[in-house]
Amino acid sequence: MSNVVAASGTETLAAKSLLRQLRRLLMCVMLLAGHAVAYAGHAANRTLADDSSPYLQLHAGDPVHWRRWEASSMEEARQSGRLVFITVGYFSCYWCHVMRRESFSDPGIAEMLNTAFVSVIVDRELEPALDEYLNAFVQATRGYSGWPLNVFLTPAGHPLLGAVYLPPEQFQTLLRRLTVAWQQGRDELEKAAAEAAGVFQSDQQQTREMTVDRASVAPILETFVQQSNRVADELEGGFGDTSKFPSVPQLRTLLLVQSMAQEPGLTEFLMLTLRQMADNGLRDHLGGGFFRYTTDPNWLTPHFEKMLYDNALLADLYLQAAEDLDTPGLALVAHDTLDFMLAELWRDGAFDSSLSAVDDKDVEGGYYLWDRETLERVLDDDEQRVADLAWQLTGAPPFEQGYLPVAGADRSTIAEQLGIEVDAVDALMVSARDKLRAERRSRTLPRDTKQLTAWNGIALGALARAGARPDGARYLAAARRLRDVIASELWTGSVLLRARGAGSAVDPGSLQDYAYAAEGLLSLARTTHSAADYELVRRILVDAWRRFHTEQGWRRTGTSLIPMLPPSPAISDGPIPSPSATILAASLETAAFLQDQELRGQAEAAMGRAGPDLAEQPFFYASHLAVLVRFAYR
Repeated sequence: MSNVVAASGTETLAAKSLLRQLRRLLMCVMLLAGHAVAYAGHAANRTLADDSSPYLQLHAGDPVHWRRWEASSMEEARQSGRLVFITVGYFSCYWCHVMRRESFSDPGIAEMLNTAFVSVIVDRELEPALDEYLNAFVQATRGYSGWPLNVFLTPAGHPLLGAVYLPPEQFQTLLRRLTVAWQQGRDELEKAAAEAAGVFQSDQQQTREMTVDRASVAPILETFVQQSNRVADELEGGFGDTSKFPSVPQLRTLLLVQSMAQEPGLTEFLMLTLRQMADNGLRDHLGGGFFRYTTDPNWLTPHFEKMLYDNALLADLYLQAAEDLDTPGLALVAHDTLDFMLAELWRDGAFDSSLSAVDDKDVEGGYYLWDRETLERVLDDDEQRVADLAWQLTGAPPFEQGYLPVAGADRSTIAEQLGIEVDAVDALMVSARDKLRAERRSRTLPRDTKQLTAWNGIALGALARAGARPDGARYLAAARRLRDVIASELWTGSVLLRARGAGSAVDPGSLQDYAYAAEGLLSLARTTHSAADYELVRRILVDAWRRFHTEQGWRRTGTSLIPMLPPSPAISDGPIPSPSATILAASLETAAFLQDQELRGQAEAAMGRAGPDLAEQPFFYASHLAVLVRFAYR
């Protein structure tokens, strides 16, 4: 499964009570034994073929009677008294493809789902607030989460049971037992689920505030560094000792700490991490760009999907690091990543969402892997000798389908080992890369063509940073065009839309969309110095505060079909920086430029209320901490 790294802040008594209730509920349902239930026939699946989401299109031929995530689906559950089965996934997810092939295409499983459940399919990238809520539930009850995310709700919308990928036999057993449990003890299960959901809603301490100054922020900053050191991998870089994610929010804040303190140990860790990510299996050394994460601690075995947000965040990180660490070579990685984005994801002035982990033959990573027979067919002898050393294409292949090119010997070492000139090595590497790229273009790699406002906002920020450099004219031109798409097609003048394209284009954006679009537009405004650009940012921010902020904190979405997470003074970082921290940072900068005292006052008050939430676990609120530090040390 595609595991996610979950923030684990300090548990309140109410939160501990919630976990106990949910785990007891989980065990109660899973241990219920019962007879097999007879299922007769199945409803015709509603066509999803014309949906704007390629992930939903993928399921158009399933025998499961899928509904979309809309009010009529919950109303059907209430009227029929059936449980709601929600499966959340995304197009580039390998295990989502596996579960579709194994379970959702199986007529027997489809019959069970169609008879006993109201089945809903969700593209997580179009419903980030729902995805976050259901992930939090599964994380609380199972201790881990990921995709495909499968959750059963009561007709009232309260989560009852959740799981990630399950083999078809286990999934069938779960469906049978849950059906029996619901038939025999519906009242008890509804009550337990409602009580557990109530704890989610009530687990809100009285709003606290802190004065944001050096005296209050310094100890939080010290705790952040200590927590980072405890989970830092000093041998391989990054955080943790199992799978490895880029962890851009934390690395960004460590760069800020390094710029303040100039600690040699921190500089070494940052450089180690940046080099490991760039040199090993997280990065595509032929076509450019980064994969989402690696399944091992050594950055060697990627989970092969390529996401727009990861590549945009990493391009921006490497540009920032090139400046902060005075290492110009890191900017080459950023440029290579942006060039990949523009070559492979750019379409009609904006970026598509992702490239799939599986190729058209349903092989994970098949697009990127090379067997010896293909290498010998495509490259001549001299090119092959250089490629073997440059990209570690010797020895036993690490994957069933062959080799994944990673950084090997440097050009001088290759020249010495092969007894040729360095210039000859360079020429052979260029010709080998060109031939392998041409061969790869003959393969087919499915893509998710959604153009999400949030992720394009992140990409705009990276293009704008690159465009501000002396060698950045082509990136600045792309940034201006993307700005025009956001300003004219995604911002209506009164509401920011979720995505570009049919269907989803009419849906209002979430907090993520507003936050990252504002941040990206603000990054470009720093370069253009255009008052009109700053004014556009201000209008989007004002609408974001109106739609998503309350005295209790930030809502993830403007509307919801079910009771979800309550407002929070600070939203933690995930793979993408916290949207609430992003809004705060953009508001403070825009207010300063435009002398908008009302916007500044809103941001300062919200910043003070966010401080206590991150005091004990700042590692998971790194983006919020960066806002506090910049404000306190300005």
